[in-house]
Amino acid sequence: MKLFLSSRVVWLLLLWSLANHRVLAQPAANLTQAIHYIKLASTLRAVNKPEKSVDLLVRALPVTRKGSPYWTAVANETIGLAYNDLRDTDKALYYLELARTQYGKLSFVASGWGVNEVIRDISGKNLYAGIQVSLSGVQIAIFKTSYESDFYEKDIRSVFYIPNGEAVADASPMGLSTRNALAIGVDSIRHYNIPDERVFVIINSDIRDRVAQTPEARKRLYEQVQQLLPAGRAFAIDTTMTTRREAELFTVGAISRSGWPTTSALNLGPFSTTGGYIDQPSTQAPRDFFDIQLGIGIRTLTDRINAQQPGSMSAFRREAQRQVQALVDSSLTPWLLRAPQDLRKRRIVAIAGEPLEALAACLYANRAGQTAVPITAGEVSRFRQMALTDYSQLIRPDLSVITDPMVREKADRQLMIMREKLDEKQLIVSALWLDAVVRAYTVNYGVRQFVFIRNADIGWVTGKFLETINYEYESTIARGEFYTR
Repeated sequence: MKLFLSSRVVWLLLLWSLANHRVLAQPAANLTQAIHYIKLASTLRAVNKPEKSVDLLVRALPVTRKGSPYWTAVANETIGLAYNDLRDTDKALYYLELARTQYGKLSFVASGWGVNEVIRDISGKNLYAGIQVSLSGVQIAIFKTSYESDFYEKDIRSVFYIPNGEAVADASPMGLSTRNALAIGVDSIRHYNIPDERVFVIINSDIRDRVAQTPEARKRLYEQVQQLLPAGRAFAIDTTMTTRREAELFTVGAISRSGWPTTSALNLGPFSTTGGYIDQPSTQAPRDFFDIQLGIGIRTLTDRINAQQPGSMSAFRREAQRQVQALVDSSLTPWLLRAPQDLRKRRIVAIAGEPLEALAACLYANRAGQTAVPITAGEVSRFRQMALTDYSQLIRPDLSVITDPMVREKADRQLMIMREKLDEKQLIVSALWLDAVVRAYTVNYGVRQFVFIRNADIGWVTGKFLETINYEYESTIARGEFYTR
């Protein structure tokens, strides 16, 4: 082992000596030497010597330009990467774009695609933003895309919520609070230097259902929102959102394409329980979506229980258990039994919503930094029991056991947000409904795993982007071109 290490050190020292003395003193004499320079330049980048790498490549290019289009492309690619190491973006993009064009002319699609992705990343073209406007507030999502499994996936960078301070009650001009919320969101996006064409404004179905049910009303709503945006900003505004469409985009945003054959999505929302699964046998085949729509949500269920006027928290707990069980017997179980057989094939459920946020914050605080958190039926049952019998301890877990300060800070913030969103009654209903859903899926479908997906409340925003990006990418590739937008 010692001999191997010492030989490696000698080899690296030899490379360094060549780079500093004989090799750098002269240009390449022929194509063979130019290829040696290019290979050595890659090694020098690996040992954090990008300046030396550039010097070698500049000496190789005059020879490769005369004798080898392929090695010219490789040299330009490597120079571009070296300049990126040096944080010289303009030169990096110049040489990488040359390489992309040259690979394209040579029909080296994989090499050209790889360089294209580097260009998109350096130039910030993989960074997107979404503004989601609902009855109660404005949700902002900043995220980056990465190419995985023949599909672009999302990497959430920032998510925050700005309450309106007022509900949008009709199609009259939105008030000052909504205008301020949108202005704050747009200003935040501006700090990321995201071009307008990569910013979407999504109008939630709750607004559409209340004030924009006709094409004329949607046109008025579009114009109204456009007026609220800063002058000169040309964001795409979508006023066509329905609950089914939200469910589909939530599914696209929550589940990676590789997981579509085995995974369904479920969002336990405040006013409904929605989700579905996607069936697409191949990337060339059309995409079919089966939606899950249950008119049962945490807020609506809590309101229904309160309507019975339980006089105490004990009475509320008893009434909540009774009503949830009645819903399971009358609605949930019959619906699951009628659902398509393909839903049974999805033995994994990507599940999200306020009940999951509460469970994760209270029982999985040490996983506060994870985007996808596997949960067990046993922990869901414990969550239900603690919500019914030990609410105070449930919402105040011991965070001192978390050794990573960044994770502990995230856990503390998630607990704070959870306590702001859900009062004791809503948390009890959340725990009961989550437990009922998990039990029903497990008994009727033999579901093997539930995975909590964070940031579900912006699921259809990210889904809208992913759908748009992937359509553009696939149609561009079909034309034999690189996706450069």
